[in-house]
Amino acid sequence: MAGPEQPPPAGDGEPAAAPGDAASAHPAPSDGGDRPAATAGGPRPLAPWLLPSLIVGLSVLLAVIVLGFIVGRGDDGGRAAAGPATAAPLPQLPRGGRVLLPGRRVVSFAGAPQDPELGSLGVGRLRGAVGRLKTRAASYSLKTRPTQPALQLIATIAHADPGRDRRYNQHQSTRVVARYLREARRAKALLILDIQPGRSTFVSETTRLVRWLREPDVAIAYDPEWRVQKDGDVPGQVIGSVQADELQRSLDVVARIVREHHLPKKLVIVHRFTKNMIRDLPTIRFPRELQMVMSVDGVGDRANKVVKYRELTRDLPAGWRPGFKLFLKEDAAAGGLMTPRQVMGLRPRPDVVLYE
Repeated sequence: MAGPEQPPPAGDGEPAAAPGDAASAHPAPSDGGDRPAATAGGPRPLAPWLLPSLIVGLSVLLAVIVLGFIVGRGDDGGRAAAGPATAAPLPQLPRGGRVLLPGRRVVSFAGAPQDPELGSLGVGRLRGAVGRLKTRAASYSLKTRPTQPALQLIATIAHADPGRDRRYNQHQSTRVVARYLREARRAKALLILDIQPGRSTFVSETTRLVRWLREPDVAIAYDPEWRVQKDGDVPGQVIGSVQADELQRSLDVVARIVREHHLPKKLVIVHRFTKNMIRDLPTIRFPRELQMVMSVDGVGDRANKVVKYRELTRDLPAGWRPGFKLFLKEDAAAGGLMTPRQVMGLRPRPDVVLYE
């Protein structure tokens, strides 16, 4: 009986089949689908349930990542959006804004409740004085430059009596300062705290007023006429003066308060009616947080007051602004109180007009 048929011997152009090629010569039986089964030598097929499970798992992971990103962005965006909306607005001046000069001209009544002789704010009831101030301020108002009414309270009053601490001064109580501040705010006016230090220093008296200077609508004024330094000198009996370095240190205290509390530029008035009342004036460097005004004081008739004003404003160092003070009782007795029209005729025009 014939044996099994042998494969033909390999020719020159046809290699002999490798043992593994026998399987490839016959396709594997189909599993019933369109896809042929893997050959014995290829990768094993994936289980039919594995691919859908993998897709679901990746979808869940992607959803978690996206959700976390959205939540994170929402928190950051919420904080960024809420920042400016919830931040406290910067303090403002009584009639708006953060810089007083030159946008407005300040018109002030000065005084103290202890004695009508100390100025117009001590005459009659305080509210009546504020009403008169508003009327007077209106006479200086221009369409291009409105006025800012101000109450100048003498917070430290020089005295001929040395007192127990031998400082030759008297301080207003907290209750009095608070009352004047309330009335100023009722009229949208500025409160100016005036210092007549006596034998004390401007630095120590400024420090004592820190709690009030933290307010955006409280300014300060220095009156060197009442700063006496030598033993035996009594305020009111000699004309005082101040050294530039003492005034400089006082200004630095005020500037620091403005910076720390983000206040509007602070008005600082320095009174003067003689050239040597402020010694070494050109050496004073006033900080950018302050607006400096040199008020030319002095009792007299119109002619003498105009001459004094021209003399003391001619040598003002750069950056100082001019102010002018009128004495209701004394000027009237000396020849007549200057009218607002006459005051506005001064050159340079004063940025601050004070009545005492």
